[in-house]
Amino acid sequence: MLIAMVTSREQDGARAARVLHDEVGQVLSAVGLQLDVLRMDFQARVPEITARTAEIQEMLERAMTQVRGLSYELNPAIVERAGLQFAMERLCSKYRDQFKGTLRLTYDHSIRAPFTVGNAIYKICELALDNAVAHSVATQIEVVARPSARGATVEVRDNGKGFNTENLPPESSGMGLMLMAHHALQAGVQRKLKSVPGKGTTVKIIYRTTVKP
Repeated sequence: MLIAMVTSREQDGARAARVLHDEVGQVLSAVGLQLDVLRMDFQARVPEITARTAEIQEMLERAMTQVRGLSYELNPAIVERAGLQFAMERLCSKYRDQFKGTLRLTYDHSIRAPFTVGNAIYKICELALDNAVAHSVATQIEVVARPSARGATVEVRDNGKGFNTENLPPESSGMGLMLMAHHALQAGVQRKLKSVPGKGTTVKIIYRTTVKP
């Protein structure tokens, strides 16, 4: 039931993202072009129109930036559209705004992974960061993505209160761990969890390519 609810929410988000990007974004772009035409038609007779249209275009640019940002946040296929590195940078930036401590991302740009794997990495990291920011009482969170000889490893580490892995943390975090396991299984990656009370938590994702004989 929980997995079906999450899938439905992601589908709704994708639809909303398409509306924002394809319809609202295009309308704003068209308004900007019409302002250019208006300025060229009237600037000789109404010199002050240049400054006024420039102000309106600046507002339009801000609106378009916000629409693009919302579109990326709502669309679960951000990895497919923009690449894993960009998606991870945006993800960390989002949680950095919510987190009172230090959140660092170290990402090796040589990492290569198929979309299904990259999407799973992104979703697991999103859940790990959500748990760390909301529940860990950490002062430092670090996300590290490195290539390996046969794939890549990604870790989300915090220095928070940790927990006993035999007894799941509060319900919301427990659901997060369950969803991590689901995404890992679907993409064929390993997800390892290490947590020690008083010493923080590490979520590790291991991706290994299939080597053909």
